[in-house]
Amino acid sequence: MAVETQIKDQSSSLKEFESLLNDDFKDRKLKENEIIKATVTEVTKNFIVCDVKAKMEGMIPVEEFKNDNELEDIKVGSVIDVYLERIESFKGEIIISRDKARRMNAWKKMEKVFETQEELVGYITGRVKGGFICTVMGLPTFMPSSQIDIRPLKKIDHLLNTPVKVIATRIDKNRGNVCTSRRAVLEKSKDAEVKEILKNLNEGDIVEDAKVKATTDWGIFLDINGIDALLHVSDLSHGRVKKPSEMVSIGQALKVKITKIDPKTNRVSASVKALTEDPYENLAKKYKIGNIYEGTCTKLMDYGVFVKLEDGVEGLIHNSELSWTNRNIQPSKVLSVSQTIKVKIVTIDTDAKRISLSYKETLENPWKKIEDKIGSIVEVKIKNITDKAIFAELDTGLTGMLHYKEISYSETEEDLKKFKKNDLIKVKIVEIKDDKIRFSMRLLEKDPMDWFKENNKNIGDVITTTVQEAMKTGVKVSIGNDKKLMVVIRKSQLAKETSDQRPEIFQPGNKLDAAIAELDFAQRKIALSVKQAQISEEKTLVKKFGKDAKSSGATLKDIFNKALNITGKKKKKEK
Repeated sequence: MAVETQIKDQSSSLKEFESLLNDDFKDRKLKENEIIKATVTEVTKNFIVCDVKAKMEGMIPVEEFKNDNELEDIKVGSVIDVYLERIESFKGEIIISRDKARRMNAWKKMEKVFETQEELVGYITGRVKGGFICTVMGLPTFMPSSQIDIRPLKKIDHLLNTPVKVIATRIDKNRGNVCTSRRAVLEKSKDAEVKEILKNLNEGDIVEDAKVKATTDWGIFLDINGIDALLHVSDLSHGRVKKPSEMVSIGQALKVKITKIDPKTNRVSASVKALTEDPYENLAKKYKIGNIYEGTCTKLMDYGVFVKLEDGVEGLIHNSELSWTNRNIQPSKVLSVSQTIKVKIVTIDTDAKRISLSYKETLENPWKKIEDKIGSIVEVKIKNITDKAIFAELDTGLTGMLHYKEISYSETEEDLKKFKKNDLIKVKIVEIKDDKIRFSMRLLEKDPMDWFKENNKNIGDVITTTVQEAMKTGVKVSIGNDKKLMVVIRKSQLAKETSDQRPEIFQPGNKLDAAIAELDFAQRKIALSVKQAQISEEKTLVKKFGKDAKSSGATLKDIFNKALNITGKKKKKEK
């Protein structure tokens, strides 16, 4: 009985202890996925054992304490933050993590400093695509290559695994991404230095020793008392500047005037030309429109030539003012850089600082030599042949056009094939208008159409022609003794009767009488009609023999026979 009583007492004590323990655990209110306090109870070779006031102790691998040399400070009784992953795993163990607790604390702090843009200390530990890994508060972050320094760095060895100040520029908690920047810290520090320097610098100040740091096609970067300043190419000189690098060298000291300071951007602009008098202010006193001056060619462009009249004063010769003979000539074919020439001032715009010049006005005008040459016969040299015309050059250098219709009275494009480039030909100047010259060759010959005037032929007259060619559309005939005057008689005009309007019945060499249906000397138009000649002949016969025919009852055939001197005897024989 005593034994049974003892067992009952022990069992009761265990139940009481278990009840008290469970009540204690309920009061502790442990929650998974949160950071809790843990007390180190044992430090072994591989694990740190911690009491988290749970049913059993948790163990953390030693590797999680090696970051930041934390393991050296860990001892029994140390209180540390741990991340509670599982209160009880499938093995009945509690799972805690020091790394996750550290990262969660780092994230919370990172979110705060991101809002305040507080500077943090980080360590650049390695290079990745597009940038670097920078560890901040134990949290790996991404630093783009552009954010490691104000200027691009070829080598970063001196920055690896050394403390650097950074600012968090972007946070994505869902993806666990953080972007940091060292450049932002440097720029912030630089801005503070610049603002301090700018307190002693004002617009209008003259700086004696502004150092040239770099040159570009559009300007020069200067170092003024430790801050950067821009000297734009337009502020280098009153004249035009080709390349700033041709005027200054790196490290050279320049005397400049501060023209603008932007307090918002801390940008400083400087000028060299502001220290000298603007030559355009008194330009009207030195240069007069219409006068000729000497200058030097400084630059050849597609549209013209720049000429320097003096330091800071340049003018432009447009392509149209380079040559009397060619309005669109390439400048390089007329002038060259550094060439000294005489120019005539055409216009002066002091407000826009523009001067228009003319080179051709200083040369002899070839147009004046030929202004009274209309009708003259001259020899020209063929420069070019197109599908419609010949372009030939006079001895004055001027070029005129000879259209294919002006080569001969045949007015055919085939005439162009008779000529080649550089041939010398005689032409007549027929027109000079709007700086254009028109030639003619056919006017050197007798006009075939003069045959009508010489023979007193007019519309309605019947003339004898010679068949040259039978075509589908009609018959080509020649007029007169030569073949220079050719006319095509249309098929419908070959005969009165439709059945006789057949071109194939006409043979080359046959004589063919035709009436003049159209004769326009101005338009050089001639139209002939055999049909009209036949009708006209019939009318003449009827008029001549119509009276006798009426009294005798003769037919139209009898009238024609009488006109052809067909006797009555011949008629009897035919019977």
